[in-house]
This record gives sequence, structure tokens and C-alpha cells, in this order.
Amino acid sequence: QAQLVESGGGMVQAGGSLRLSCTTSGGTFSSYAVGWFRQAPGKEREFVAAISRSGDITDYANSVKGRFTSSRDNAKNTVYLQMNSLKPEDTAVYFCAAKLTYVLNRVAPQYDYWGQGTQVTVSS
Repeated sequence: QAQLVESGGGMVQAGGSLRLSCTTSGGTFSSYAVGWFRQAPGKEREFVAAISRSGDITDYANSVKGRFTSSRDNAKNTVYLQMNSLKPEDTAVYFCAAKLTYVLNRVAPQYDYWGQGTQVTVSS
């Protein structure tokens, strides 16, 4: 059973960058597709990005395409979300989620395991 832990959140000015990490201490991470989601105060959780088990296929929400990049190092059981050109509207709690599948998925309830989230705050 995968237990996920996010890290790397923080406060940054608009235009800055952050790199989030998602690690697991249980299971073989290379068996899981991983998704990134975010939730801002008063809003529903929304899809941000997803990466296949091997890392060769990625999917991004239109709002982050061209600015965010997901990658993974299965030897380190870690998935990354590099966030560049950050905007105030990117402010949210960011979650990683894992699903034992080869299919990328944008739907949060389809994921089996979740991290606790990490706060990202972008000031203008």
C-alpha cells in the first residue's frame, strides 16, 4: 500500500519557480500512475498533471501547460512537479495521488492513494 508524502511547497513571488516532490515509503512506485491535483480555498480539487508509470507519458491541465512539468525517478520512488512562471492563481494546496494502473487519469476519485498536501502560495 502506497503512502505518499509531498514536499517542496512554499511562498514565492509571481514569476518564480518551485519544485514539488512526491515520495512513497510503501509499494513499488513504478507500478503507479501519479497525478497532481490542487485545491484553493473555497474551490473544488482540480487536476493539474499526471505522469505514467515509466514517465514517458504526461498530461497537463490547460491552465498549467507550458509552465509545469512532471517527471519521475522510480529508483528514488519520487515524482516531481516543476512549476515555473508561477501566478497568484496557482496558489493552492497541492496533492499527489497514485493509482495502480498504466492509464493516466484526470479524475480525483479514481486515485487510490493520496498525500497530505503541501501549500503553495504565489504573491503578486
